[in-house]
Amino acid sequence: MMSNELLQRLGSLDTACLCDADKALQVGLRVMSSEIRPLCPGLKMTGRAHTVRCHNDFLTVIKALHDAQPQEIIVIDSQNSTKALTGELFPTEAARKGLAGIVNDGPCRDTAAVREIGLPYFARAVCPVPGTTNQLFQTQVPIQCGGVTVHPDDVLVGDDDGILVATSQEFEQLIPLAEEIQGKEEQMLRRMSEGISLLGMLNFEEHCDRIEKGEASRLEFKVE
Repeated sequence: MMSNELLQRLGSLDTACLCDADKALQVGLRVMSSEIRPLCPGLKMTGRAHTVRCHNDFLTVIKALHDAQPQEIIVIDSQNSTKALTGELFPTEAARKGLAGIVNDGPCRDTAAVREIGLPYFARAVCPVPGTTNQLFQTQVPIQCGGVTVHPDDVLVGDDDGILVATSQEFEQLIPLAEEIQGKEEQMLRRMSEGISLLGMLNFEEHCDRIEKGEASRLEFKVE
């Protein structure tokens, strides 16, 4: 699958459906900590990781903004920083360059202004005190962000439910099933809006009966 097609198809999928597909296929998605939250709810993020490792100093983040290419996401390992590593200027520049988002496993600031920019932007904490600009750390190396390892060029998918990380090949395995799951859920929602019962579209009674008998079973959709 070409990279642009991959990102386009991922952009139409919820993280929840991708997780449901991973549960069935056991591909091994990496799920970031729920402590990293979106500053701009309602936005979907898909792109390739451009990694940064730094600590209480954002000079390396500026380097990453300089080097990153369109469709990349700045992903920051703050190493437990207590000072802000990103603010209003960085997502503004990221949007200007066509980057796909920023994920900061550390403090950010200028949150009210950031919400007006409309760029997918995730952070662990908020702090008005800025970091310094005196040290160059590392970019484009494996990092820890949100409790998972992120490699340069890993693919990230994020929405209000969280952020998923995997290689492009791993996402390629998940996409067909995730699209099928999301399509069935959309169909069920349409039917429910027409007055059809949710339980009528699940094998609920059969599933419960098998469980009570100690038999193997799985709750499944009954929609085509």
